[in-house]
This record gives sequence, structure tokens and C-alpha cells, in this order.
Amino acid sequence: MNNKLVYAMLLFLFAGSITFTAHAQTDAQNFKNFQLSCSRVSDAWKKYNDSLAKEFKKKNVAYPPKDIYLRAFKAQNELELWGRNNETSEYKLIKLYHICALSGILGPKRAEGDHQVPEGYYFIEDFNPKSDYYLSMLLNYPNYSDNALGAKARRGGDIYIHGGCVTVGCMPMTDEGIQEIYTLCLNAKVNGEENIPVHIYPTRMSKNGMAYLEREYVNYPDNLEFWATLKNEYDYFEKCHKLLPVMYTPEGKYVN
Repeated sequence: MNNKLVYAMLLFLFAGSITFTAHAQTDAQNFKNFQLSCSRVSDAWKKYNDSLAKEFKKKNVAYPPKDIYLRAFKAQNELELWGRNNETSEYKLIKLYHICALSGILGPKRAEGDHQVPEGYYFIEDFNPKSDYYLSMLLNYPNYSDNALGAKARRGGDIYIHGGCVTVGCMPMTDEGIQEIYTLCLNAKVNGEENIPVHIYPTRMSKNGMAYLEREYVNYPDNLEFWATLKNEYDYFEKCHKLLPVMYTPEGKYVN
């Protein structure tokens, strides 16, 4: 291949990269402008953005964030916010939120109408600034595992982190809580984090937590088998404060 052709190809690739970056930046700005044009979002942003910046500064994590992670524990009604500066650094715990209501029992969601809060590995798929529950963020339920292991006819959907403090399968916060969480997730998305991970566990899967599940849910062998597939990710994060890639078997079981 001659030098002129190589040079031309490099120019083409470079120009394409610039165009892609420009489009991405424009899309992010348009998204932010639309969100902030909605009064609930602009009110939340004005109220909490500065205090969130201070929380991140205390942990030496840049704000607006580029990489955040939400981890929920149903039995404790807790939602953790973690953040880090780049892909090679460890996550740091920024803040702990209270989930103000939960429905169903411990265990994954397997069918529409079962009132279960899903368990497993998800990400934020959409932001709703005009929600019936003040503000809401949609999770990508059902994921591959849910589709493979759930009811074939109707697995349900529309699982949100939202305000209003009521639920039939979502993770509700107070209106004040969702204002803060929505603000930081909005900032992360605008800052380049396309898929904000949200991992939902039945409980903290420590030795005591697993003993509790094995004792109290002895008559739910499918749940115990499912929870065993979540423990590797939990243990790895507890040790390293980093996330493993989400992978599945063809049958829908999590593999780490």
C-alpha cells in the first residue's frame, strides 16, 4: 500500500472520529437542554447540584461524574452511590440512600404482576422528567437473564427508580431523594456515561447474609441457585471495588 493511500485512509478515519465526537457532544447537550427545560428537573438541579459536587469532592472524585454505579439491597432498603474518576481506578462510596418502600419478597422478578422488585444486573435506560411519581429513571428490565428464566408469556416491564414512595415492583425514593439521584445520574449521562449500572441484590451477600437466605428460603431452591450466581460479582466488588463484565450462559444464568 503506497504512502498516499495510507495517509488518505488516516485522514478519513480521523475526520470520522471528529464527526462522531461532535454528534455525541451535540446529542448530550440536546438531552441536557431538554431535561433542564422541565421544571422538576431544573428545580432539582438547582437545589442539589452544588451539594453533590461537595460530596464528590470529599471523596476526591471528579464532579460532574464520568463513572457512577448504583448498588441496591432489598432486605436493607438501601441504595448505594459509588463513583470513580476513570476505568482503571476503584469505585468509592459517595452516599447511601434509603429506599422508602418495597413490594414482594426476596427473589428475582419472573412474571408480570408478581409485585417483585427485580434482582440482577441492569442499567438506566431512560429518564422521565414528567413522571407520575415526580421523577423516574427506567431500568432495562427484562434483561437477557430475565427473558430466559422468566415467564414466557408475560415478564412485565416498566421498572423504575422513582419518587412518590409507593411501589408495586419498583424502587421508590422520597421526592427529595429522587431529585438528588436524578440530578447526579443526569450529570453522569451528559458527561459520557451512556449506561449507568444498577445492581440489585436480595441482601448483603456476606457470610451472614448467605446463611440468612439459606435458612429463611430453604423452600425456594430456584432462588438459592439464582443467588449463588450473584455472589461472585458481589464478592469481587467487595474485594476490588471494581465491576466484572456482565455475562450470561445461553440459559440465562449470570457468569462471572
